[in-house]
Amino acid sequence: MKRWTSIEKTLTPEGKTVSLDEHDGSYTIRVDGSALMSTRMHGSEDKLAELACAHLQGKRRSRVLIGGLGFGFTLKTALSALGADATVVVAEILAAVIAWNRNPSYNLAAAALADPRVSVVQQDVFDVICQQPGGFDSIMLDVDNGPAAVTADGNGRLYSATGLQRARLALRPGGCLAFWSAAPDLAFERLLARSGLVVEVRSCRAHGTSGRRHTLYLARPK
Repeated sequence: MKRWTSIEKTLTPEGKTVSLDEHDGSYTIRVDGSALMSTRMHGSEDKLAELACAHLQGKRRSRVLIGGLGFGFTLKTALSALGADATVVVAEILAAVIAWNRNPSYNLAAAALADPRVSVVQQDVFDVICQQPGGFDSIMLDVDNGPAAVTADGNGRLYSATGLQRARLALRPGGCLAFWSAAPDLAFERLLARSGLVVEVRSCRAHGTSGRRHTLYLARPK
């Protein structure tokens, strides 16, 4: 039986070890040894982009932001849903994660990142949101484990009242905020509502009709 092999490692700004592990052609990113994401289970990441981009079908020059590159599954689905004149900005804070996905030897997201519609910035997505008011038709946040951050303590500000206010300001009229979460978070759902957002909650499987359930929050200004 083949074992998982750690093939790349990097450190977060807080000093946590992030590794890219491989097993029989599948990949997992781990943080201090705990699995954060896997190429075997990405159904909820696909669904996040599908729902967040549904209102953009036929829209000219749409512009969306994806916070957190992961293995590029949210990006791939967004590209398939958007027009040829769209712009997709991907904000990823770890240079190593961008490099891993660009490496064609790993068969991850090299082709998607080479799409001319894609712009990748090595930057905290919170800063991108603050710098571009009225800049996006959709903002998809698949950062860390969702509202319960485990990789970087600073990720929590995305899910705070201030973070939600900043995200609202970064939307164009009719825009949508979409959040991925490893588990339901009633406190976050209530905070979304208190922030003047109409909230839709979806539960979906990590892998088709199997695997653990993840929670998606879709929020639109009233």
